[in-house]
Amino acid sequence: MCGIVGYIGKKEAYPIILNGLKRLEYRGYDSAGIALFDGSDIQLCKTQGKVADLEAKAEKNISLKGSLGIGHTRWATHGVPNDINSHPHYSNSGDLVIIHNGIIENYASIKKELINRGYTFTSDTDTEVLVNLIEEVKKQENVKLGKAVQIALNQVVGAYAIALFDKNKPDEIVVAKLGSPLAIGIGDDEFFVASDASPFIEFTKNAIYLEDQEMAIIRRDRDVKVRKIKDDKLVTPYVQELQLNLEQIEKGGYDHFMLKEIYEQPSVIKDTYRGRLLANEGIVRLGGLEDHIKRFINADRIIIVACGTSWHAGLVAEYIFEDLVRVPVEVEYASEFRYRNPIITEKDVVIAISQSGETADTLAAIKLAKEKGAFVYGVCNVVGSTISRETHSGTYTHAGPEIGVASTKAFTTQITVLTMMALRLAKSKGTLSQSDYMLHLRELDMIPAKVEEALQSDENIKEISKVFKDAANFLYLGRGYNFPVALEGALKLKEISYIHAEGYPAAEMKHGPIALIDEQMPVVVIAINNNHYEKVVSNIQEIKSRAGKIIAVVSEGDTTVKEMADYVMEVPVTPETLSPLVTTIPLQLLSYHIAVMLGRDVDQPRNLAKSVTVE
Repeated sequence: MCGIVGYIGKKEAYPIILNGLKRLEYRGYDSAGIALFDGSDIQLCKTQGKVADLEAKAEKNISLKGSLGIGHTRWATHGVPNDINSHPHYSNSGDLVIIHNGIIENYASIKKELINRGYTFTSDTDTEVLVNLIEEVKKQENVKLGKAVQIALNQVVGAYAIALFDKNKPDEIVVAKLGSPLAIGIGDDEFFVASDASPFIEFTKNAIYLEDQEMAIIRRDRDVKVRKIKDDKLVTPYVQELQLNLEQIEKGGYDHFMLKEIYEQPSVIKDTYRGRLLANEGIVRLGGLEDHIKRFINADRIIIVACGTSWHAGLVAEYIFEDLVRVPVEVEYASEFRYRNPIITEKDVVIAISQSGETADTLAAIKLAKEKGAFVYGVCNVVGSTISRETHSGTYTHAGPEIGVASTKAFTTQITVLTMMALRLAKSKGTLSQSDYMLHLRELDMIPAKVEEALQSDENIKEISKVFKDAANFLYLGRGYNFPVALEGALKLKEISYIHAEGYPAAEMKHGPIALIDEQMPVVVIAINNNHYEKVVSNIQEIKSRAGKIIAVVSEGDTTVKEMADYVMEVPVTPETLSPLVTTIPLQLLSYHIAVMLGRDVDQPRNLAKSVTVE
């Protein structure tokens, strides 16, 4: 979950690394550090806090010269966030310096052995253990740094993306990967290292994404050498042309990335179905799906694995697939799925959903499903990500970079892809009439305009937020397709405002949560005009009779709920199948405005990181 950056070339490394850390801060922001080689020695600075704190400290305390350097922004695993536990970490000799994303699970036994050999440790981190293990191997085996890294990594258990250099050989950086992402940017006589491509996008469009169990030796003025860690076999790396552009990772005049990404949803939903959905011609086509339609149609069931917001998108997909395709669907938390002994057969299809394509639990679930013979299909956003490579086939969402830690456009674009998949399969399977099929295609094509309309309620939602910003708890209720939206709305509020919130199916309110309702409890009810409308009206009456405050998401033109609710947020009339794409919009805005009014760090909420690449 940490962010790592490295540079070796002819330019000054410091501004490149610092700017890269700012772009990677969504991956972790409880501490940060940088190490530069100034021509004679290593200049190291690190601090608890954010990259801005590092910048202020570094400019006062170290020389910023040098064309070789590494930097790190941390999400703490081993060791509390403080200056000492921050990366980079030195070896005991002071010759080696390392940055690390991941967890070394057997670090304690290695540390004990190293202490017996005379090593001392200043931090509580597994990373300091790793760099000293590498130093010990280098010394005992009398080998170069690259070979020492390879030998050492064959002794560790866990996950890692590392970058390190030796001050006695400042013409190379050694990097390696297992379970955590690592990209190498190939410039003109210069090389970049980063957790993703955003730190070097303005310098080069060419990148190598290391595979698991691969390492690379990056030397000045030479080609990158990539090898397998286990058997030392030389690998011919695939140099990928990046599609990312600088404008996508800037705020574009918005106060926060989250707000920018909320407002991008009309355009990114359109980008998601562009070239795939031809509504007037009755065509929906997904390249990754076309060759595997029979696997889906003949499947005994579909199992969806995901975490967090992606899991909520999977719950929406359960309704869509069962309704339109008439196939049994199970939605699993990847973190639970991977640790039990699930019954999976060759007749099952597993859909893995992840914004980053690097989620550790989802990757583990994919490997388990493949081992049991299932066909695995990926839905992710990041081109070249590990999940896109590990799955048999899949579809990209094309949402563009999502920098805000709380997912917004990832959710709606995932639902868009999953809806297109269901419609394509329903067409082939014959489970949807031609008229209903065409209606769904036309309505899906209209979703960007409806999301745009829903965003026009922003000022009204801001006023509602003022009323409820000091509430201690929220309850979110929804039925059918909008039960997962209630869960997602509650998650958004928890993530960025730190207000306790829970989502429930509206009918379950009577089975416990109703005991919480009083005049202090705001209840957000998704009450659009659909098959469950009368039932939801009854639920609202039950809440009102107990003095609960109702914030209702209603269909445009609604009168019944509007008269009952204390506050309303209108969305355009939309078929129930597609309604989550519009009902989620006001809930995103409500969370955003409450968090801003409470002075929260909206883009970087405490204790969270964007891409969960460790357990």
